[in-house]
Amino acid sequence: MVHLRAPAVLRAWQATLVVGVAVLAISYSGLYSPGGTRLYETWIYEGLELLAALGCLARSVLVRAERPAWFFIGCALLATTIGDVLFDFWYGGNPPFPSAADVAYLLFYPLLYVGIVLLLRRRVSFSATLWLDGLVAATAAAALGASVLVEVVVNSTHGSRLVVLTNMAYPIGDVLLLALLVFVFSVTRWRPGRAWALIAAGLILNTVGDGLYLYQTAVGTYQEGTYLDLVWPLSLVLIALAAWQRSGRVPRVQLQQRALLGTPIVCGLTATGVLVAASQRPESAITLVLASATIALVLARTALSLWENTQLLETSRREALTDSLTGLANRRKLLTDLEVEIEAALEGEPRLLLLFDLNGFKSYNDTFGHPAGDALLSRLAAKLAAAVAPAGEAYRMGGDEFCVLLPAGDPDLSRVAAALSESGEGFNVTGAYGSAVIPADATTVSTALSVADERLYAHKELLAEIRRGTAHEPLLRTLAEREPELRAHVADVSSLAVRVGERLGLSLEELEELRLAAELHDVGKLAIPDVVLQKSGSLDATEWGFIHSHTLIGQRILSSAPALRPVGAIVRSTHENWDGTGYPDGLAGESIPLAARIIAACDAYSAMTSDRPYRSARTSEEAVAELHRCADRQFDRTVVQLLCAVLADEDKPATTFAVGG
Repeated sequence: MVHLRAPAVLRAWQATLVVGVAVLAISYSGLYSPGGTRLYETWIYEGLELLAALGCLARSVLVRAERPAWFFIGCALLATTIGDVLFDFWYGGNPPFPSAADVAYLLFYPLLYVGIVLLLRRRVSFSATLWLDGLVAATAAAALGASVLVEVVVNSTHGSRLVVLTNMAYPIGDVLLLALLVFVFSVTRWRPGRAWALIAAGLILNTVGDGLYLYQTAVGTYQEGTYLDLVWPLSLVLIALAAWQRSGRVPRVQLQQRALLGTPIVCGLTATGVLVAASQRPESAITLVLASATIALVLARTALSLWENTQLLETSRREALTDSLTGLANRRKLLTDLEVEIEAALEGEPRLLLLFDLNGFKSYNDTFGHPAGDALLSRLAAKLAAAVAPAGEAYRMGGDEFCVLLPAGDPDLSRVAAALSESGEGFNVTGAYGSAVIPADATTVSTALSVADERLYAHKELLAEIRRGTAHEPLLRTLAEREPELRAHVADVSSLAVRVGERLGLSLEELEELRLAAELHDVGKLAIPDVVLQKSGSLDATEWGFIHSHTLIGQRILSSAPALRPVGAIVRSTHENWDGTGYPDGLAGESIPLAARIIAACDAYSAMTSDRPYRSARTSEEAVAELHRCADRQFDRTVVQLLCAVLADEDKPATTFAVGG
């Protein structure tokens, strides 16, 4: 209950209405006072109506919520009261027909329509489908009401056109009110609440009273001072009492919460029955129009239901394939897309699958909390989607794992990986990744994911061990024990290679990988007999076979540690020549990894300027001249030029360079 500043006044007003209705009921029964006395039929009767109207108007003045609605409803009740006052006091109970009293009576309908519609908009939230349900129910109720009420009045009304129109206006107004009432109940799922129930009771009483009055008047059986006269003030009292009930908003009704066919079926059958009855006896045009409109609305409602169901299924499907946090496609969508991409790749359109895992995200979550972590994931997801658009698609696998599908041409992996990084005060989040080329690495979904996942965790392990600086130390110790001079040589090569890499603008991660490969490029020589390595004369075919295999052996050794597999791939190519005459794969030009090209030039310089069992060391100038002579044949000319620039800037011999890292 909404409370006034003086709740006692409200309770007194409500009690007065109830007592007034009871007094009128006793009066019409003849138990207390003869029915038809002027005191009861005018002063108490119209005073009760005026009190009801003032209660609604007071509601609109004293309570801000729903003010316009209750103002119009109060004006509607006041219009009826004015009509009764004109009827009894102005015309002395015997007005002409139609009269000014009829104007006031009929004004009740449009004012009440407006008030109910405003109240409906304020209290009920519903969808287009529910709107149609309400309209279907309203037109069906109106068709049925018109078939009963309007026909009775039409068949019993005689006189001038104005008399007929006035008599017709009452049942039509009541039918439309009933239709609006049915609409309200339909869109509130037939649970409208106490206020709407009181309004409905009042309107039903008003409609029944009008129908009986018009019929009895038409056939000459109406008598004043009966219980029928109690109907109108009682209907106004019920509406007034509704004004002060607790207002509540009916929640928005979703399609899946409702019986889809109940209202259309019932209303469609009702309209069909009216039309069938019309084929057996004459019906008014308004009845036929309302029944036909009901059928049309049922068809429209069915079409809308089909469309909404289709949209609901599409939305469910989209949600099932979309990550709710980031809006990216999810793992299920990835598996579906991978099936399609593998088929396309087998027909000559290779694709690249990249799996990402965030480094530092758990620490970020623990430090800043899960809401901040979710916001970070959303930001990174948006950056990743933008980085791979328009050719690729990004996915969130779950947690802090992401995935990308791209054409396997020449993707800018550094740009894609950079999208999954963010740093600030107290945190640094980066992305490790593993890749699989389809169909070169895999021809099935499970294999592609397995290969990429294995390489992802190898990358994470490498990054972790690089940060700890421990990945290569056991191998370097073994090299030093086997051949102390070899340790000095690889340190020399590593130092030169890193400085050349810096001039080429390599990233810190690429420089670390280059340094490790340079230090471990001769690790395969651990498997070559000492007699071959230390031989002072020329080597035979078998001995050359040992030498040519050392890069492959080095790769196998390094690949046994997942963190060093990328380094092993570089080591494999350190003896490839620019013109394609090297070993073991005969790679040429830029198909040779850049890190391997750098190491090859630095290794040659270091070897030429060092004493070997089969020859003495050359001078730096002689070694530089040899590098230039072999550029574009054995070495990358750009790398040679940068190496010579590094050597020119050094004051000390290259062999004294410290090991990088």
